[in-house]
Amino acid sequence: MYELRFDANKCLRCPTQGCLTRCQYMDIDRDTAREEIGKIARGEDSFVLHDCVTCYACEEYCPMNNHPFYLIVERQEELNLPPLPRPLIQRGINMGVPFRGEPAIEEVNGRALLMGAFADHMFLIQGRLFEGLPVISDDPRKMFHYFCQLMYLHYARMSVINERLPKVIETISRHNVTEVVCFHDECYGAYNSYCPAMGIEVPFKTVHFFEFLYHRLLELKERIKKVNLKVAYQRPCSSRLSHNKHLFVQDIFNLIGAEAVPRKYVDEKALCCGGTIEGQRRKGSRKRALEVQERNISDMAEAGAEVCVFNCPACYQTMSHLVAEKGIKPVFMSDLCRLAIGERPEGWR
Repeated sequence: MYELRFDANKCLRCPTQGCLTRCQYMDIDRDTAREEIGKIARGEDSFVLHDCVTCYACEEYCPMNNHPFYLIVERQEELNLPPLPRPLIQRGINMGVPFRGEPAIEEVNGRALLMGAFADHMFLIQGRLFEGLPVISDDPRKMFHYFCQLMYLHYARMSVINERLPKVIETISRHNVTEVVCFHDECYGAYNSYCPAMGIEVPFKTVHFFEFLYHRLLELKERIKKVNLKVAYQRPCSSRLSHNKHLFVQDIFNLIGAEAVPRKYVDEKALCCGGTIEGQRRKGSRKRALEVQERNISDMAEAGAEVCVFNCPACYQTMSHLVAEKGIKPVFMSDLCRLAIGERPEGWR
């Protein structure tokens, strides 16, 4: 029903083949990149389909806006080359079924916060930053009705996304929302990157969570007291789908007096949390994930970071204890913002 808007001729005209030559997990020169992306475009097998860690970054690296990562995932599914073991894939697909029972539909008639599949993280949505903002997915028993399904890119199951996501959009629309603030990068990426790439209509406006936090902080600027912390930001895979919003990370840090330490693995060169790598079918995947995490966290520590800032709950679950072992305090961005306006998040010392 939906077809990826990919143009093979754009790849042939590409001056850099940056989607693959810039990959941080595969060492690919320009000639090889041109050859392999050509194979993938023609529906043929390629070592890229086997070695991809599904970090999403090639979507950001592509200078032609031609959706190379979505193409890779589509081919992995077509050629039956799943990056994860099949039992894990089936368990994940079964977990994310969005239509068990009926959601409780309350009309919003305006802006609302979408927690997606993270209703159990409502503890992060407290204080003045969120006053007057209704939440339409705050019940953990019903949260999969609002799950954007984009996680299944890691599973090479675009067919599942394409089947379920339009129905999720329909459920959200039933709340009569005009503007949706997306708690997670994945949801924002689903509605602003994946949907346009697949021709899926989104009838409401979406706002990135960090953009929302930044403008709320501006409204509360008189309450801000500089936090004076040296911070490192753990950029999640899904942020690659909304790289034009990544600038709000530094904007928030500047506003609240947080110093982003100079790092090697930052911004476009950011390393993923390693969670998906660890579970992949590829031989040595667990060791590889540990190596990626060690490089990433050592980079933070050597740069003098006191705090590691997260937005993705999956990244937090994977890395928080590891950064803590290095003496770096893990904290969610919303809690760091609350600290700046004089509120003390639970567990902060």
